Amino acid sequence: MQGKTEPFESMFIARQPVFTPDESVWGYELLFRSGRENEAVIDDESQATASVIADGLTLATEGMDPAARILINFPEKLLVEDAGFALPKERCVVEILENVRPGRETLAAARRLKDAGYTLAVDDFFGQDELRPFVELADIVKMDILALGADPARIKAGMAGLPGKVTLLAEKVEDNETFKTLRDMGFSLFQGFFFSHPEIIPGRKLTANETTRLQVLGELAKPDFEPVRLAAILQSDPSLTYRLFRYVNSAGFGLLEKITSAKRAMDMMGMIQAKQWLRSVVLADLNPSPKAGELAYLAVHRAKFMESICSSSNRPVCEPDTLFMTGLFSLLDAMLGMSMHDILKSLPLEESVVQALDGNGELYDLLRLATSYERGQWGETSQRLKKLALDSFQAELLYIQSRSWAQKMLGYSKAE
Repeated sequence: MQGKTEPFESMFIARQPVFTPDESVWGYELLFRSGRENEAVIDDESQATASVIADGLTLATEGMDPAARILINFPEKLLVEDAGFALPKERCVVEILENVRPGRETLAAARRLKDAGYTLAVDDFFGQDELRPFVELADIVKMDILALGADPARIKAGMAGLPGKVTLLAEKVEDNETFKTLRDMGFSLFQGFFFSHPEIIPGRKLTANETTRLQVLGELAKPDFEPVRLAAILQSDPSLTYRLFRYVNSAGFGLLEKITSAKRAMDMMGMIQAKQWLRSVVLADLNPSPKAGELAYLAVHRAKFMESICSSSNRPVCEPDTLFMTGLFSLLDAMLGMSMHDILKSLPLEESVVQALDGNGELYDLLRLATSYERGQWGETSQRLKKLALDSFQAELLYIQSRSWAQKMLGYSKAE
């Protein structure tokens, strides 16, 4: 698609999870970007939010738990124009941006939403008196922890005088220590990348189940892996066989009859997809916690995106399976609470994968491209696309398709 003029402007939505104190997923904030250059600054906030309402909501919520709440940013223009009424109030939260000032029109608009049963959030509050009228109406108050230097004294000062009814959401929480401090201070919701950073537990050893799962991942990583080994792994675990049947019977393979044997299922999928499916579900089984479930989804999404970029590019040296493994294993440290170095000792991975997981090499650039998309870091996304000579429209399409693929792969965990 390089060099062609697209008939429409590309539109891209990222979503960031919001967690409860027990690290279950409460919901997601949607982040919008438009234009082919991945601008970090949105020139027209109203257009951005309107696009989220019109098109992005459906795109971003595909495969999402129906109980998850959705935060959508509202600039002054759309707030006053009552655009929030286009959203389902049972699910969506109207987030009033920090640059909206309480005035006659904006307060009246916020009250109309509140009276109609909508949930209101105030963004980037750290004690500003001018935002107090919005805070009095709000159900959720978001505090930017990085802007406050993660300083407990400054955070407490910002919390002073808040109505007792409001729910406190800490955003830009970057590490587990800060998360735990804020949880003890009374915050109820948490947004940031603390969940994807490893919390190293001294003396931590793998459980028998984790060891078995890592051994399976190691087997699947071998270049000389044979189909007979895949069949043996499935036969040793009835739950995997059951889930394989359910996946194949529901994943749109155009079947005229139900699959009744693991061999038939693998034949229908093909060896490559069968390996990808097994890697994905084994990874998701490593840790049953809610946080790890979100991490597994991110890892599978990264894996497929990186593989797709490789398959769709004209790169002289590109091995899709190697890139898939790089993305898949990239969050193992956060899932297991161990250093990546210790985990990699259990996995016979290629040197290029090991380098990428250590933060070096060409594969690391593709891994960072995936993470910049996840985090809505559009400036970095643009730089990495240019460095890798990738077309932004094509990359976005592959990212969206990879998300859909990951949802299908892990559909059993989303539905249950």
